[in-house]
Amino acid sequence: MIHSPRFIAVLDACVLYPVPMRDLLLSLAAAGLYKPKWSALIQDEWTRNLLANRSDITAEQLRRTTTMMNTAFDDANVEGYETFIPALACPTPTTDTCWRPLCGPRPMSS
Repeated sequence: MIHSPRFIAVLDACVLYPVPMRDLLLSLAAAGLYKPKWSALIQDEWTRNLLANRSDITAEQLRRTTTMMNTAFDDANVEGYETFIPALACPTPTTDTCWRPLCGPRPMSS
């Protein structure tokens, strides 16, 4: 039987940073419920912040984690998307913030 997950989800740094959330989402992906996607930029963001906030974790441990993630989900690491970013229309400040990582910080209201 050929099985192809119907759903694709970009796992941003905010869900990869907390270990319980990352483990749950990767377990669900391993079970074939969806296909995870991320970029080297996303991987760098969550590992950099985890290193800054947790002195008990080493850079080598996180390199091993990201390598294992990329090996387990060999098509998850998205590349070559950068050229499309300028064409994306950013939402208004009242809409969902899912585009915020691509569009930059929201302007501060006065």
